[in-house]
Amino acid sequence: MRRLKSLFIHGGRSLLAILLAAFFLLPLFWLLTAPFNPRATLRAAIPSTPTLENFRAVFANRFAVRALLMNSPILAGGAMFGVTIIATLAAYALSRMRIPGHNVLVYVLILFSSVVTGTAAMVPIFLLLYSLRLIDTHIGVILVSIGGLLPTGIFLIRGFVDSVPRSYEESAIVSGATTWQMFRHVVAPVVRPGMMVVAVWAFVQAWGDFLIPMILIRSPDKMPAPVAVYSFYTEGGTPILTVVSAYSLLYTLPVAALYLFVNWRYGFRFFGGIKR
Repeated sequence: MRRLKSLFIHGGRSLLAILLAAFFLLPLFWLLTAPFNPRATLRAAIPSTPTLENFRAVFANRFAVRALLMNSPILAGGAMFGVTIIATLAAYALSRMRIPGHNVLVYVLILFSSVVTGTAAMVPIFLLLYSLRLIDTHIGVILVSIGGLLPTGIFLIRGFVDSVPRSYEESAIVSGATTWQMFRHVVAPVVRPGMMVVAVWAFVQAWGDFLIPMILIRSPDKMPAPVAVYSFYTEGGTPILTVVSAYSLLYTLPVAALYLFVNWRYGFRFFGGIKR
């Protein structure tokens, strides 16, 4: 009886794992097969006659190609570099300097950024950028993205900075290193995995952002890919699945390539010390 009960529980868990795997893998299967299907629908199926015509239709749309290859990389790359650099410097200052209530300050920033989302703060953000004449500019969107992602970025990197032993920095000071040299040659190499984690996270967040560019950018030639995908919709608002699927597959490639590059280059292997 006990063995039968164990087999029943094991079978239930296996069935649940299969259902969960299918739930997550089925959209990926559709994304990998539909772009090559000349009659793609919402049904996931291997195309009987694979074709590249869907990609040719995508590259014939200069507005969408410009958004994918130029505008989105500018916005996501700018937000990634800004968040990574500023969050690292801020996390180091909060970790090393004796600032009264610095723990409360970090949590208040995270709570504030979570509660006051981009949608709720869009009106004052729009008025601020309008007064600074940054409407319809990439730098305006990048600054808004950095401001929204920065609290969480600081929180993530601060854990890596706290794990760096102070003896490393004290040894550098004894050797005659300046503050900047100590940070660049001692602290930065140790917290580099955390910086890469925040960089990938910030890039993904900015890469998939739709609302902020949609409101702050007016010129079609400055729109990013999440907005440009609507050029593959009919006038009635129905997506043309053949080209939308092809454009979506191209849209995911930079994020996947960035993750694979960071994982290959840094590997997230060396935590808690200069070398292992």
